[in-house]
Amino acid sequence: MGIIEYIYFIFLAVVSVITFFAYLIDKAKAKRNAWRIPEKVLLGLGFCGGAVGALVSMKLARHKTKHVYFWVINVLGLVWQVTVAVLLSTVI
Repeated sequence: MGIIEYIYFIFLAVVSVITFFAYLIDKAKAKRNAWRIPEKVLLGLGFCGGAVGALVSMKLARHKTKHVYFWVINVLGLVWQVTVAVLLSTVI
């Protein structure tokens, strides 16, 4: 594995951890009727590198699971993130 792939996987891991906790924090705030993390932030985090963290936290915390667009955006994010990983590992 080259340095570019390593950096990419570190990036995905860091963003996924941040996204995972963002969903958990939003769920806790929802239970307390407190200020919430905007949906566009949660969706953006999932699509831009944190799809694994988003999908795992959606299932574990049962948060945003009834919103089809959360599933669609996060799965699309996962698809492009895996595609880039495959391309990086085969091309470089």
